[in-house]
Amino acid sequence: MTASPIPFVDAHIHLWDLSHIHYDWLTGPFTDDGPNGSAEPIARDYGIDDYLADTADWNVVGAVHIDAGAAAAQALDESAWLEDLAADRGLPTGIVAYAPLDDAGVEPILAAQAAHPHVRGIRQIVNWHSDAKRTYTPRDMTADSQWQAGYALLAKYGLSFDLQCYPGQMPGLVSLLERHPDITVLINHMGMPVLTDPDGVEQWRAGMKALAALPHVAAKISGAGFIHRDWARETVEPFLLETIDLFGTDRCLFASDAPTDKLFAPIGRYLDTYQAIVAAFSDAEKRAMFGGNANRLYRLGLTL
Repeated sequence: MTASPIPFVDAHIHLWDLSHIHYDWLTGPFTDDGPNGSAEPIARDYGIDDYLADTADWNVVGAVHIDAGAAAAQALDESAWLEDLAADRGLPTGIVAYAPLDDAGVEPILAAQAAHPHVRGIRQIVNWHSDAKRTYTPRDMTADSQWQAGYALLAKYGLSFDLQCYPGQMPGLVSLLERHPDITVLINHMGMPVLTDPDGVEQWRAGMKALAALPHVAAKISGAGFIHRDWARETVEPFLLETIDLFGTDRCLFASDAPTDKLFAPIGRYLDTYQAIVAAFSDAEKRAMFGGNANRLYRLGLTL
C-alpha cells in the first residue's frame, strides 16, 4: 500500500543505545515465556536512522519517545540522552519519561524529569495479571495508596500519564482518574485485551468504555502484536474500530511502537494495516488520528 502524505506524528516510539544505558529486558539470557516472548531480535542499538528507515514510506513530522524500560537508576540519564538527540536530530519531538510513582520519594524525580524541555509525561508500566507468564509486575501497583499518591503529583508538574495496563485493572482506575481531570491520560496499545482470558473481550470492552467516559483520557492505536503475536488485519480490526467508536476520532492516536512491535511484524505492515482500516474515514479525521491529536495532547507545538 502507498502510504498517505498526511503528516504522521508517531505517538509511541522507543530508541536505545545499549552501550550507554542498561535495559534489563534487552539483556540476555533471553526466554520466550514472558508477556512478549523473547526480546532477543530487537536487543541491539536502535537510533534515529533505524527508526526513519523503518518508517521511510511515511511522512513523519514528529515522534514521541516513550519510556523504554531503562534501569530505574538511569531514567534521568535516558531523558538527558534523548534531549541531546532532539537537539542534534530534531527527534524525538516529545518525551514520556519514567518515574516510580509507587516510591514515596518520587517527587524530586518528577521535578527533574519535568525540567527537561521535551518531557511531556510519565509512564510506569503497571500491567498486572494473575498469570505469571502474562504479568509485567509482581503486584497491582494501581491499587496501592502510595502509587495513587505519586500519580496525583503529576498535575503539579504539568505531566500527562501513559497508561499501560490490562483491562482487568481499568475499572479500579476510573475513580482515581476521575478525581484528577487535569492529568491527561493516554492508554497504550488499544488497552491490551487478553484474548486468552475466558471473558477477555468483554472485560476489555467494559474497561475501555469506562475510561472513554472520562474526557481527559485518550487511546493509542498501536501494539497489534500484543493482542495476538501472529496478528492479521481481521484479528485487530474489530478492536481498532471499537476503540475509535468509544473514544472518537479526536481522542485516538496512531503509533508505530517501533521497534518493539518488530517482534511480531515489520513496522510498515502495522501502519499499512491501520491506514487501510480507516480508509473510509474523512481526511480531517485521518489527519487528527495520524498527527493532530498527538500534537495537541502531547503539546508538541508542531505546525501540521
